[in-house]
Amino acid sequence: MIAAIAFYILASVAVGAAFMVVASRNPVHSVMFLILTFFSAAGLFILMGAEFLALLLIMVYVGAVAVLFLFVVMMLDVDFVELKKGFLSFAPIGGIVAAILLLQMIALGAAYFMDGGRPLVAPDATMTNLEAFGAVLYTKYAGAFEAAGFVLLVAMIGAIVLTLRDREGVRRQSAVDQMARTREDGVELVDIEPGQGLG
Repeated sequence: MIAAIAFYILASVAVGAAFMVVASRNPVHSVMFLILTFFSAAGLFILMGAEFLALLLIMVYVGAVAVLFLFVVMMLDVDFVELKKGFLSFAPIGGIVAAILLLQMIALGAAYFMDGGRPLVAPDATMTNLEAFGAVLYTKYAGAFEAAGFVLLVAMIGAIVLTLRDREGVRRQSAVDQMARTREDGVELVDIEPGQGLG
């Protein structure tokens, strides 16, 4: 009974937060709602007994991806009003993609219940959750896992490159010049007589 109540609460929060990610006008608020969605999904994973997936979701998506999104949104001077112009013209394409995703979820749910409600990847009874996850991830789906990691790496590098663009009036730090400084360049000894100041 308690698990069912927790499921409905977490699922409701996840759906509501996911809707607010799209509906929020402020992009910073959208990222905050995205983080709330990830936390709710992690709670659902814990209810399913997949503690490792919940930890992975929080560490990777909340700790890295969502913070990266927030960093990009807050650091880049993006005109979101200009970006949202013509938003409704993409509604048909968005509807088609949403319908495809819905059909995939329905097919997955139907396959799950037709199989008697058993997990689609049934681990050995002697294996723990983490061992079963590793056996599937690093053997059958190793290529997809590495590709996803590569995409995240490219996204992180792209965000850093975008924030390092040259802008007028912004002083840049040169690590090479700082490391190349010597004592003679950086220190000036001045002998000041008592009662006098620097001119």
